[in-house]
Amino acid sequence: MPEPLSGSSTPAVPRRIFLVVVDDSSEMDVALRYACYRARNSGGRVALLCVVEPGEVLGFMAVEDIMREERRVEAEQILQRHARIVNQLTGTLPCLYLREGVRQDELLKLTEEEPWISILVLAAGTGPEGPGPLISYLTGKGAARLRIPLTIVPGRLTEEQILAVT
Repeated sequence: MPEPLSGSSTPAVPRRIFLVVVDDSSEMDVALRYACYRARNSGGRVALLCVVEPGEVLGFMAVEDIMREERRVEAEQILQRHARIVNQLTGTLPCLYLREGVRQDELLKLTEEEPWISILVLAAGTGPEGPGPLISYLTGKGAARLRIPLTIVPGRLTEEQILAVT
């Protein structure tokens, strides 16, 4: 459970927890900054989810275990790098979640398990491939499974534009 935001003796859950699915895409940085500014301006908090997706099956358990561990270490580094940005922009530490599995499934499981997560923030891809597989899924077949509002931020927003809308 998130730490209290106030000095009261009873734990207070922030009014809004903005969840960002992190990776190394350029548009993810836009979603992260948007979520940070919204959290800072509304007394909320940011949560970060990084999902280690299954690799290909090689038939050699030792090799597969080493590759899985390498992917997990890389995911932890990504989470820590983005957590520092959240701390710089909001003055608070984010909630960190590291999961293994299929990204869309793990995201939906997390939102079902953690009732205080209130808004999912994603940024649309800027390339010709479209908004991205996660957004495509959540605005299509996965929409019925999503229990929280989804904010889709244009992936090309500048810092000034993000600040103007938050």
